[in-house]
Amino acid sequence: MALKNLLQDIQIKKAKPKEKNYSLNDGGGLRLKVKTNGSKIWEFRYTFNGKRRETTFKSYAVTSLQNARMKRDNYLDLLAKGIDPISKNKEEKQEQIIDTKGMFLNVADEWLLREKERLRESTYKGKLKVFENDVYPLLKNMHIKDIEIKDIIKVIETKQLQAREVASKIFNYLDNLFRYAVLKGYCERNLLADIRKSDIIKPKRVRHYPKITDEKILKELIQTIYRYKGNLFVRGALKLVLHIPLRADNLCTIKWEYLDFEEKSLTIPRELMKVKNDNLDDFKIPLSDEVINIFNEVKPFTEHQEYVFLGRDNRTPINNESPNKALKIMGFNDEEKGRKIRLHGFRGTFRSMVDTLDIDNKFSFELKERILDHHETNGTVRAYNHKANYFEQMKPLVNWWSKYLESLRAL
Repeated sequence: MALKNLLQDIQIKKAKPKEKNYSLNDGGGLRLKVKTNGSKIWEFRYTFNGKRRETTFKSYAVTSLQNARMKRDNYLDLLAKGIDPISKNKEEKQEQIIDTKGMFLNVADEWLLREKERLRESTYKGKLKVFENDVYPLLKNMHIKDIEIKDIIKVIETKQLQAREVASKIFNYLDNLFRYAVLKGYCERNLLADIRKSDIIKPKRVRHYPKITDEKILKELIQTIYRYKGNLFVRGALKLVLHIPLRADNLCTIKWEYLDFEEKSLTIPRELMKVKNDNLDDFKIPLSDEVINIFNEVKPFTEHQEYVFLGRDNRTPINNESPNKALKIMGFNDEEKGRKIRLHGFRGTFRSMVDTLDIDNKFSFELKERILDHHETNGTVRAYNHKANYFEQMKPLVNWWSKYLESLRAL
């Protein structure tokens, strides 16, 4: 102890730089190095397990003489207990870093950035929106290791009241997020590993889209759509979906660049279809003469724009709900009488009527599935048949269906 505290503040202040670095010893392993540039750095030297080690306590006067001695004494106490102070300091700093990174908001941000690298932009934005709207409000201020299963259930059940499918996605997202957090050491276990999704998410109530399968009502629907005096683009979309059973999103967002009038075809990029498997070709369907007429009807108004059917701002496509509202106005809203239909229901009408009318089985099951862009769910089977080109086979069915609709309109 007699060797300690050899320095005084006045001595340190008066210490001037020399041609070479030199040190002023304070005892107990603590010394002040005076560098040639005039800076003064606290150094602490010690021996641990037979090895010489050295660390710094920053500079004087950022660290005062008194504080440097306090740090030295703390380190000497650790050494007396058989603990390496440098190693312990590094461990504590690492724990601090992990503790900060382990805040749920930080973990989620880190995980979402990794997700962004592997996801399509639209998919990533959708996932980010779910976190911002539904997850962060309840969990963002918590450390991930402090989150309990009841907290997650609250997030999921709150969303389930509004949208069951989104609540189901949240379960999957959080399951993957916690797996990542365990990997990174932010928490010790995945809370959802032993939880069944079905115990939290209520089973989906299966409800078929209403469709029209009565030929008399279908005739009335066709004639009413063709006589519709409302928005030109809404009428065009409804006329088109009669002839080509597209999903609502694909119908309303058709771009002129998807059309080939010489080949009489419509090609929609695979990434915009419901089934986005990279091994599948883009969706391509032939166009009947009447479908060409439908496009030509709106062409003078929008061919200079990106989309075929424009919304109110004359730049973006029509909203999916605009044709549905028009169908309500037309009176096709009575499900009990078989007179209710929405955009998606035209797909069911097409399939049901073709199955009913094709008594000679001219059109195969596979062909009807491919026109609806339905694909085998079994990955192995799909890998063998996805390259089959149905475009030529579609032509007779597309033309037959259009002629059938035209015959009803003419009656």
